[in-house]
Amino acid sequence: MKEKTSAKDMTTGNIMLLLIQFSIPLIIGNLFQMMYNTVDSLVVGNFVGKEALAAVGSTTMIINMLVFFFNGVSIGAGVVISRYYGAREYDRLHTAVETTIFITFVCGVLFTIIGIAMVHPMLLFMSTPEDVMDAATVYLQIYFMGMMGLLVYNMGSGVLRAVGDTRRPLLFLIFTSVVNVILDLLFVIVFHAGIAGVAYATIIAQFLSAGMILVLLTRTKDVYRLTWRDLRCDGNILKQIFLIGLPAGIQSVITAFSNVFVQSYINSFGSACMAGWSCYNKLDTFIMLPMQSMAQAATTFVGQNIGAGKNDRVNKGTVQSMAITVGITAVIAVFLYIFAAPATGLFSSDREVIRYGALFIQTNVFFLMFNCINHTLAGALRGRGDSTGPMVIMLLNFVAVRQVYLFVLTHFISNTERLVGFSYPVGWTACCIMEVAYFYVRWGRKKN
Repeated sequence: MKEKTSAKDMTTGNIMLLLIQFSIPLIIGNLFQMMYNTVDSLVVGNFVGKEALAAVGSTTMIINMLVFFFNGVSIGAGVVISRYYGAREYDRLHTAVETTIFITFVCGVLFTIIGIAMVHPMLLFMSTPEDVMDAATVYLQIYFMGMMGLLVYNMGSGVLRAVGDTRRPLLFLIFTSVVNVILDLLFVIVFHAGIAGVAYATIIAQFLSAGMILVLLTRTKDVYRLTWRDLRCDGNILKQIFLIGLPAGIQSVITAFSNVFVQSYINSFGSACMAGWSCYNKLDTFIMLPMQSMAQAATTFVGQNIGAGKNDRVNKGTVQSMAITVGITAVIAVFLYIFAAPATGLFSSDREVIRYGALFIQTNVFFLMFNCINHTLAGALRGRGDSTGPMVIMLLNFVAVRQVYLFVLTHFISNTERLVGFSYPVGWTACCIMEVAYFYVRWGRKKN
């Protein structure tokens, strides 16, 4: 018998209202989760210096390569769990939760070791300048020490999202984000710990959020309860998770690796441009929140409705989720374009840094509408169990097309900061065209 539940059944009711209700806590939650690294940038940029800011910014792509891979696996777990939830197969759902948490602990250990081991080689590969190298190394090594906390929280909250509960992960994240801000300021301003201080603040907050999510999963009486004595790896469920999650994870890793190449092009322009690019990426990450959150909502919505056999709702939910995301992003883009310089100034008072940050924002921001369609449509496709199609399309455009553009640009046209930064919109636009065509041919003309 179930307790009063925070889970949300998305197989009945108004589609647009369900998507909005589901995605709002996700947007707020993702906002607070991004605050971990963004607050690090704000604190070091204002209290340590532009070299430290450049160091934090230049490490983002390396962190993302490992984190994004695991997040891809969590997408696979979420789809499997949401289908069992929609189909009311609660015994299989229970087994899926235990398998999910088991592989989280295994991957957490592996990713910590891999992350620490690859810090210096990756920074060298990115042509990190000497004045940034030491600080970037310290920040990354400490950050990867806390990788287990980050992965456990993300996977545990993924389990809750799969059954429609986005409220409680949000509350945990708000609390630990406040803790992170307090510790950042304490370690840097009071203890003068510099870039190491913000890294330690981040991993302490991440372990705290992981502990809270595990307590919730263990103590709930609902169908997704985590029972430690049942913790095991079910081969069939693991196969289902990997069939959906591995393509998403591989796509994310290779895309992030491709962005390391972009970062290396940016690094050639010096630390001021690096810091400006870092500021742009922080702001770009915030404006991408609606599309990422709606993509997660689309994945859960589609997964639950396919599990329940309600195929008539699936395409309607896909179209409505894209429309909502494009509308929200368009409004945000207008404001960010107008206030590009003041927004960049939140991270640094250096005039050159602000100039570069505003340049990148105003060049790229309106092209994010194409990326809205990319992410939301990919989320809906993964909810159907089709993870390979989005993977191939995104890799082709975010990696191959983007790198060809950069090579041709820098060798035969003009190697300028603006044109290098424009490599992002080139990939977004090409991907959007191809993904819409794929969806129409593969799924759009079918009832299911």
